[in-house]
Amino acid sequence: MKEVLIVDDEAAMRAALEANFARHGWRVRSASGVAEALTAFRISPTKLVITDMRMADGDGLQVVEGVRKCLPETPVILLTAYGNVPDAVEAMRGGACDYLQKPISFEELEARAEQFVGQDTETLLGLPEPEVVGLSLAFRRVMEQAKKVARSGADVLIEAESGTGKEVVARTIHRHSARKKGPFVAVNCSAFPENLLESELFGHVRGAFTGAQANKVGKFELANGGTLLLDEIGDLPLPLQPKLLRALQEREIDRLGDTKPVPIDVRIVATTNKSLPQQVKSGAFRADLFYRLHVVPLTIPPLRERREDILPLAEHFLRKYEPMECRGLFRMAPELAAQLQEYDWPGNVRELENVIRRELAFAVGTTLDGCGGLLGADLQEEKEEAGERCRAGLTLQEMEKRLLEATLEATGGNRTKAAALMGVSLRTVRNKIREFGLPARRVS
Repeated sequence: MKEVLIVDDEAAMRAALEANFARHGWRVRSASGVAEALTAFRISPTKLVITDMRMADGDGLQVVEGVRKCLPETPVILLTAYGNVPDAVEAMRGGACDYLQKPISFEELEARAEQFVGQDTETLLGLPEPEVVGLSLAFRRVMEQAKKVARSGADVLIEAESGTGKEVVARTIHRHSARKKGPFVAVNCSAFPENLLESELFGHVRGAFTGAQANKVGKFELANGGTLLLDEIGDLPLPLQPKLLRALQEREIDRLGDTKPVPIDVRIVATTNKSLPQQVKSGAFRADLFYRLHVVPLTIPPLRERREDILPLAEHFLRKYEPMECRGLFRMAPELAAQLQEYDWPGNVRELENVIRRELAFAVGTTLDGCGGLLGADLQEEKEEAGERCRAGLTLQEMEKRLLEATLEATGGNRTKAAALMGVSLRTVRNKIREFGLPARRVS
């Protein structure tokens, strides 16, 4: 169930947001100020918090701070009628996921809300630095390279399969750089349609296009003095690539609808799960932009190539999520540990995290024994099915379709759960269902 806590001291605004979110299938709770919001969240946390910036008993940054202390992974969106760059930067540094200026259409607000609720928490903005877990020589080498690169001002391109921990490496670079006191801002280039992504990156001025009722600060400006993570840069639409190239070369941006450029001081860390040289050959990615990004390339090996990391990561996720079960300390059965090490993990670290969460959910006692259903007796069957799904000659589109169908089947048609398991946004799942013409299901 999609859950949201609305925090606003204006009764009319609060009621309007409550009604709109409820109408679109959200479970909604509300609070009229900072103190009431934090008390309500401690008693019963929600998956998302949307808060006004300025209220009678405090401000939205206090809400962000309180939520982070209670449950750090909960995304918080700040709304304000007083949009300016310093406030926006302070909000991002404080841990907000996004900073939106009123007036804002409900459609845009819900799109942002669904993006954050459906997204893996590692890709959210402003979260605490994740603990780095990895004993393998291959992973330690990558982390050593990241720390060395951090001392320079060079832009970095991280190449790896989905779910390997590209965001963790990006944050390590930021944390060990001279920019560590500046903001770390992330934007997923595959999460927005082209017309919204340009505004998301570069911002816009009021009246720049239909519906632009106020100025919007783009992610480049929010990251000023810090690091900007361009996640899945290989999905950046071709028409936007010249504008990004100019921003990287000139270190200035053009807001949509503005008449003068804005200087920026930002370090770029880009990630991709695609082969950019292949993208260049096919004409989907500009060669000049590739060479501009390819200053310092880092490659993260997939989990199947660093099996020494599987059990430490599984233990890390077990300790991370067991408090939510409120059943004490859990342990892994030796049989499950052996199965975890045997499995090839096509979804990498993200898949392992989801398996541990599933095992916790299905555990009868406090021992994880494979009852979650992915491993054990199903392991060989999965391998055989994977061989059939991945036979030579299948197109990437057909592979995507089969994966989506299988995940929806496994979740009983629940799109939110499917998005979480696949490590993509709910919006992406909806778009793919339409693209592939999948039959209507009873979904949430």
